[in-house]
Amino acid sequence: MRFRNSAVATLLLTCLSATPGLAATAIVKDASTVQINNTTYRLDGIDAPAPDQLCIDEHADVWSCGVEARDQLAKLVGGQQVHCDDIGVDPTYKKRRLGVCKIEGDPTSLSQLLVRRGYALNVEASATGRFKPDEASAKDNRQGLWKGCFVAPREFRVGKKDGALLGGSCPADRDKQIRDALFPDDLAMPAGCNIKGKYAVRARVTGNVGIYHLQACRSYPGLTNPDRWFCTEDDAQAAGFRRAYNCRSGGKAK
Repeated sequence: MRFRNSAVATLLLTCLSATPGLAATAIVKDASTVQINNTTYRLDGIDAPAPDQLCIDEHADVWSCGVEARDQLAKLVGGQQVHCDDIGVDPTYKKRRLGVCKIEGDPTSLSQLLVRRGYALNVEASATGRFKPDEASAKDNRQGLWKGCFVAPREFRVGKKDGALLGGSCPADRDKQIRDALFPDDLAMPAGCNIKGKYAVRARVTGNVGIYHLQACRSYPGLTNPDRWFCTEDDAQAAGFRRAYNCRSGGKAK
């Protein structure tokens, strides 16, 4: 009897672990996040660049690969109806859900399409991360991020400047110049993303990696070299940053 109950419980958990959602218009927040109605989903199984990430293209020029990756996802969606199978709370940010999201009528997930086009990396540790062949194909054909040189998005998000360089154009004799370009002292602000983020050891007291500053914060004008730029407070908090204590109560990004 105990075994039967255990088996039934396991079956129920399996059935409930991927709750199908109704198809609706999706708002693309960034290359790995979409909003459907009032729910925000992080696309499961991929590691995609944030809007402020920079890469180097095949001509050795710096380009805003995070913005381009977001735009590629927007083009894929193209105003079509999207549905997401909800597979649980996003462990990195409890206000979001993890989702396997697809365009209505297309059996291929948005995650797989992004990896196939070279604008996201496969995450093997994920339950649905099964896109290794797609990543290998994008790498071999130098598509998307792979056409130039870049660092893994997860390493950019934590400021890991000595991580592995990826892509088809990473000459070993220009290692320092490449890293300086990927992690500039004066990181350009992506359009519409004016929240400044700064890595800070003191933020670790609250379990964070850094502090973000809104335009309503007294510290905003004096912070001239932010390490990150965020489009919304949710983006900043999801990246592990907390709001600066000198912000006016209720202050919002403008």
